[in-house]
Amino acid sequence: MSTSRGGEHRTTRPWTWAYEGFDPERERLRETLCTLGNGYFATRGSASETSAGASHCPGTYAAGCYNRLTSDVAGRRVENEDMVNLPNWLPLRYRVRVEGAAPGPWLSPGGSQLIEHGQTLDLRHGTLTRRSVYTAEEDGDRRLHVEQCRLVHMGEPHLAAQRTSFTAEGWAGEVEVEAALDGDVRNAGVERYAGLASRHLTRWRTGTGEPDTVWLCCRTLNSDIRIALASRVRVAGRPGINSDARLTARQAVQTLTIPVECGDTVVVDKTVALHTSHDPAISGPRPAAIEDVQRAPEFPRLLASHHRAWEHIWRRTTLDVGGKSGSILRLHLFHVLQTLSPHTADLDVGVPARGLHGEAYRGHVFWDELFVLPYLNLHFPEVSRALLGYRHRRLPSACQAARDVGRVGAMYPWQSGSDGREESPELHLNPRSGRWLSDHSRLQHHVGSAVAYNVWQYAQASGDTEFLHGKGAEMLIQIARFWADAAVWDPSLGRYRIRGVVGPDEYHDGYPDSAAPGLDDNAYTNITAAWVLARALELSSALPSTRRQELFERLRMDPAEQDRWDHIAHRLHVPYQEGIVSQFDGYADLGELDWDRYRRQYGDIRRLDRILEAEGDSVNRYKASKQADVLMLGYLFSPRELAGLFRQLGHRLDDESWRATIDYYLPRTTHGSTLSALVSAWVLARARRDEAWAYAEEALIGDVADIQGGTTAEGIHLGAMAGTVDFVQRCLTGLEARGDGLWLDPAPLPQLSKFRVGVRYRNHGDVDLRFRAQRVRVAVPDSEEGPVHVVLGGSESAVPPGNARWLALPGGRVSRARARRR
Repeated sequence: MSTSRGGEHRTTRPWTWAYEGFDPERERLRETLCTLGNGYFATRGSASETSAGASHCPGTYAAGCYNRLTSDVAGRRVENEDMVNLPNWLPLRYRVRVEGAAPGPWLSPGGSQLIEHGQTLDLRHGTLTRRSVYTAEEDGDRRLHVEQCRLVHMGEPHLAAQRTSFTAEGWAGEVEVEAALDGDVRNAGVERYAGLASRHLTRWRTGTGEPDTVWLCCRTLNSDIRIALASRVRVAGRPGINSDARLTARQAVQTLTIPVECGDTVVVDKTVALHTSHDPAISGPRPAAIEDVQRAPEFPRLLASHHRAWEHIWRRTTLDVGGKSGSILRLHLFHVLQTLSPHTADLDVGVPARGLHGEAYRGHVFWDELFVLPYLNLHFPEVSRALLGYRHRRLPSACQAARDVGRVGAMYPWQSGSDGREESPELHLNPRSGRWLSDHSRLQHHVGSAVAYNVWQYAQASGDTEFLHGKGAEMLIQIARFWADAAVWDPSLGRYRIRGVVGPDEYHDGYPDSAAPGLDDNAYTNITAAWVLARALELSSALPSTRRQELFERLRMDPAEQDRWDHIAHRLHVPYQEGIVSQFDGYADLGELDWDRYRRQYGDIRRLDRILEAEGDSVNRYKASKQADVLMLGYLFSPRELAGLFRQLGHRLDDESWRATIDYYLPRTTHGSTLSALVSAWVLARARRDEAWAYAEEALIGDVADIQGGTTAEGIHLGAMAGTVDFVQRCLTGLEARGDGLWLDPAPLPQLSKFRVGVRYRNHGDVDLRFRAQRVRVAVPDSEEGPVHVVLGGSESAVPPGNARWLALPGGRVSRARARRR
């Protein structure tokens, strides 16, 4: 597997991700992939000696910290809410003064005196180490060796630190170090947003605390979130060297001058605390930050406790896959856990589509939890519950949005931020044409079905009936009410129809030459709506009678509503064309694209919509999809479930017709979303196994090789990263966590036939699953719980706690037929 496109790397050990040399063109990509975080905040892997510019984009982002600004775009006033780039805590620059000479220039990786440079991301321990060697221009024998180790503490979510070591080779003199907190920052990480307002901070203040401590405070401009950072800078082992503080309106700077002898090493430790007014149990961000940084232990102890915190997390996330695929999967999982850690359970945040790693999509929450929560459900259910709590707290906004368009129930926004209103932009820029275009992505109402699906799957995996019967039931039923109200009976079809929506494809947001946006009867939307209605009925019947009465009275539900749900759930229209499920009504009437011509002319046509618009054409005229749409159904539902859904709607879906559907849509998909290759691999692993690996590989390298052409520099694609890990966990295993046990239906690929995953199932902490070509080993940790029931190939086995059992895959042979003690 090659990952050379867009950013070569070398891995020296299975748990490290390393880059050699300094390449300004790839530095922003490396900054994204070397981001460190803990769920509360994250900091991009920018060099501490550099400032924002063409090659660098320093950024620190706190989960849920948003601000709203208004911009003038194409003659219109538009409002956007962004995840705010907070004051930069990284700055630490240095220069050398050789005995008897004037100070040299400030040194940085992009400077002419750099002769060696490398950086290593330690995934197991959550640290970024950078090594640089500089030489004097007038004397190559005089060198300065610099090594810096950085952490964002996984155990103490408000702390971060970096230790910088300086070693003199061939000279003696002084090292002058200047460390700073820089509040003069803006959101400048996405070139497409350059014409939009980007200054989110105001009312800066700076000050000093103890002799080695400075602080900086500011606020967001409109959301009025107070932010405070405090920094402590010390020379390790030399208590007599104190820093001099210099305060400006937006910066707090500490300067140290450190004597150094030839061959000696001096060490500077910078420890930082970050708080905002969102934090509970503090009197204010500034005193909390100052107190935290002054109480923080010295760097070695801080590093040790940080290592322990990561060890505890990795124990809950067993994933053993060999080779280059395993290295990339560990990197993906590392970034998922930095964005959504156990600390997330205490926050009011959703799943930011681009992590806490950059400013693309403005830090908004889309439907990516659909690809993230299935993994978290089986490892960190408390985090899944908190993320669903984010949706529940915004249920009133979703209900108001439905009322605003004349509907009942809940209409969740396609893009969500701080308060649950629709954050999708009204305009978006096509970089190819330079034109600002109307954005109709807010019509992707299928995001509500994703919320309902996540509620249901979380409850199935965790057994959390308290949540399901409480907040979960409120969300699922209100989403079902929205779909029931949106469905309109068409007597000519004898079916219900849902009109004026946009499907997951996103390319098609209207009919050719139509002035009105939206499409009718998007198959994915209608089928998932039918699933939601069926689950709402099932849940309503399962609720305790007093809870059901209380909930229905509070929602002011008409007793006849459930009968309507049942009718719609069985009579929603699914359009077909020549025996194939049609992506939407009218799709068959669109023209065929000359794919060969466009590939010859443009090469990469992932963003075909932009290419056609720049030519004066529209993708709405063609049978071409940005990403899996109809095929998304094969990601959400197992073959058995999907066939049952079609039966529910009065249609027959067998293996042959589903393969025909796959064969029809895959060649007409450009995979302009990183999620598309993942979904295609998932579907093909079940239908055409020999073809699955090419798509799985593309999903794996999507970010590390930046195959979308520059987008990873703006932030990771969190859904795709989590989805690749879940591809191993659930797709290749066929794992379904149900109330009656773990169901397995393995579909191993030749390239991934030997692997190991651990999952949390109900009260069993770490059920160990080891897959081989013809068998699977199921081991249950010792406890006082009952046995875990495993269903494989139609046979059920009970594995008691403290025992392990080898089971034959369908067509295989049982290696050890009876359960044994672990």
